[in-house]
Amino acid sequence: MSKPLAALLLFGMALTAGPAQAAEKVTLQLKWVTQAQFAGYFVAKEKGFYEAEGLDVTINPGGPDIAPAQVLAGGGADVIVDWMPSALAAREKGVALVNVAQPYKRSGMMLTCRADSGVKSPADLKGRTLGVWFSGNEYPFLAWMAKLGLKTDGSAAGVKVLKQGFNVDPLLQRQADCISTMSYNEYWQVVDGGLKPDDLVVFRYEDQGVATLEDGLYVDGKNLADPAFVARMAKFVKASMKGWAYARDNADEAAEITLEADASGAQTEAHQKRMMGEVAKLLADGAGALDEADYKRTVATLLSAGGDAPVITKEPTGAFTHAVTDAAK
Repeated sequence: MSKPLAALLLFGMALTAGPAQAAEKVTLQLKWVTQAQFAGYFVAKEKGFYEAEGLDVTINPGGPDIAPAQVLAGGGADVIVDWMPSALAAREKGVALVNVAQPYKRSGMMLTCRADSGVKSPADLKGRTLGVWFSGNEYPFLAWMAKLGLKTDGSAAGVKVLKQGFNVDPLLQRQADCISTMSYNEYWQVVDGGLKPDDLVVFRYEDQGVATLEDGLYVDGKNLADPAFVARMAKFVKASMKGWAYARDNADEAAEITLEADASGAQTEAHQKRMMGEVAKLLADGAGALDEADYKRTVATLLSAGGDAPVITKEPTGAFTHAVTDAAK
């Protein structure tokens, strides 16, 4: 074949093929800094699962000064990772957050106590100083204390609440008898700080009947009226759950992928691998559809917390949908 004829044929093929379809952009806002808590999303990006769905996904890390709900409301993200207590609180205040998927099935929240403090059971918490996270993360704790009949005003009949920062120093330095920890993160920081597992008494919120859902995927409910947006989120959720399944089955590799994505360089390989191993125990299977029974349990827990400034004052309506996960199947 002559060169002019070959060139003509190639030109004709290019015309008939048409322009390549551009990837659909999705921005995900994380609840916290880059770590294995979010490994499924980084794996989905690294392994090309998003690309295979025709998506171009940007993953923005969170931090102590970043409120995912505010980022979403301001148009800075298409979808966010948030805990249901803070999501429902934001919803009641006017931010139309809707849960579209729930990759985490179980809660990793715990209260970790020094064994030498004398705390051996929940009954021993009376009169103790307890480290508690705020910004919406305190509500499971308040519900638990209400269930135990313990006031949180520091009175002799209750407990003293120490507003806990983003470290475990209050326990290591004996400023508190117990502190808030996650099974995959702060608990191991305590161990790395010099206290052995035998030196600790741990109460899992799930075992106390006050567990709430964590690390769900939320969007602005107004966008769900757009079928194109629902289709785009279905692709995102499908690829993300594929990423989570891969991360669960390949924990060390998932931790390494997450570590490479961490621009801060603040994480260590050993901690991330250990974190991913613990995160794997909390994950849901399948398409990541929210279990309505888990949702109802979370709402009941939040409503039981009461207090002067409850996270929610009434039963939410329209706070979740299965439309996205149904489409992802």
